Amino acid sequence: QDLPLRARDLVSLSFAHGVLRKRKPARGRIDELLAEVGATGIADRRVGQLSGGQQQLIRQAQAFAQDPELVLADEPLLSLDPARARDTVERLAEHPAAVVCVTHSINPVLDVVDRVLYIGPEGHVIGPVAEVMRSEVLSELYGTRVDVVEVDGRMVVL
Repeated sequence: QDLPLRARDLVSLSFAHGVLRKRKPARGRIDELLAEVGATGIADRRVGQLSGGQQQLIRQAQAFAQDPELVLADEPLLSLDPARARDTVERLAEHPAAVVCVTHSINPVLDVVDRVLYIGPEGHVIGPVAEVMRSEVLSELYGTRVDVVEVDGRMVVL
């Protein structure tokens, strides 16, 4: 909590800094990234004072700082409220980068993924969403009944 870094400082560190060239990212670009993830209001707060969800937003701004071709997202929805989780899924889906996502919260991402590697206690299965996300497949992976149903046109795992 005593770490003197602000949220904007943490995002700034994601840019390529050079000791020899003394490159520094433009403040406008940092503000733009913070705005894209909905974190403008916390830009000047100390990192140690941020909630888990706010820290998650800062991580997103860091991830997109250099327009990556590949984003590795480990639990990107953790600590986010439903609205921010939905925004995050949309942001990941719209970004031109390839995204590899590890999550325990699969329901929010099912509509935007191409392939799934599903790991359960009884093994794993990989393939297109329609092949993997079926009751019989997940039930076998867990060794118990798992229901995959459609609710309002969306696939949901129960």
